Amino acid sequence: MQPDQDGDVAAALLGWYDTERRDLPWRTPPGIRPDPYRVWLSEIMLQQTTVKAVIGYFEKFVSRWPTVEALAAADLDEILSAWAGLGYYTRARNLHRCARKVVEQYGGQFPRSEVELLKLPGIGPYTAAAIAAIAFDEQATPVDGNVERVVARLFGVQEPLPAAKPTLRHLAAKLTPARRSGDFAQAMMDLGATVCTPRRPSCLMCPLSRHCVAQANGWQAVIPAKVDKGERPVRFGVAFLALREDGCVLLRRRPDTGLLARMMEVPTTEWLENPRVLAEALRAAPVRADWWQVPGQVVHTFTHFRLELIVYRAVVPIESPLTFWADPSRCQWIPRRELHRKALPSLMRKVITHGLREM
Repeated sequence: MQPDQDGDVAAALLGWYDTERRDLPWRTPPGIRPDPYRVWLSEIMLQQTTVKAVIGYFEKFVSRWPTVEALAAADLDEILSAWAGLGYYTRARNLHRCARKVVEQYGGQFPRSEVELLKLPGIGPYTAAAIAAIAFDEQATPVDGNVERVVARLFGVQEPLPAAKPTLRHLAAKLTPARRSGDFAQAMMDLGATVCTPRRPSCLMCPLSRHCVAQANGWQAVIPAKVDKGERPVRFGVAFLALREDGCVLLRRRPDTGLLARMMEVPTTEWLENPRVLAEALRAAPVRADWWQVPGQVVHTFTHFRLELIVYRAVVPIESPLTFWADPSRCQWIPRRELHRKALPSLMRKVITHGLREM
């Protein structure tokens, strides 16, 4: 059994989308041409992030920077600060680079073809296809995790991911109609997010159930199959929460490249795989003081590793000099009431919250 290739799948899905589409702030009402800037911004924010988490950030960004020209003219530190907490901060830096390139090389107009969109910073094949389809109704096929799941079940693809990705992209492209490609792309995303979910899909509510190989064979729970990635490696470190007597907190800017580049942090040791390094940690303290170890630890999971931080806290006089290890050129004393304005990643907000316990 194979899904009907004569347009029935697209017609059924678009009919469902017309009545069941999600109301999202970056979407326009039917018949209104989407704003490419809002489409691009939302797609960048949605990379590896949930819709629920993105909505507030998206609304904040378009309120503060309503056009690509406004975003291009913004200071990168302001963008990083507004992005803080959304994660995967390379996206924010590429967002700024991309906005500038669109303004400087394309006159503020996003290109409509996938080929041209791929030349822009931070835009890969999925995002290029999504912008081309949604913003310009080009016959392009964005394939994210939701779409992979829908297509795998629809066609009964039993090859595990990630090896099945080329097959799923090919099958998804065969389904994409020449007209309303943007609506079709968003319909596939909505179906995967709300009906064809990873666990307990709502097959009785699915507009494609009569076409679905997995549903016909009872394979929904095992498709798409995935290869076990194994456990993430663990790294260890120590964070130093220095509180000055005037109510300021010591923050340090991270290097311009690498993980969490240019974000602000509570000074930490290096993050190493050997936990025994923690025994020597106090030698790397940013201020000479009586450091107290806060009970417990902060655990944070990055894409490729899990981090476990012990937090030390100290209250220091206003005139306390910074040590060589702190790299004073990158350090600032910030009033606690202004911390929310700084580009602090969620990890460092966890560290501060943990470090202020029992005070």
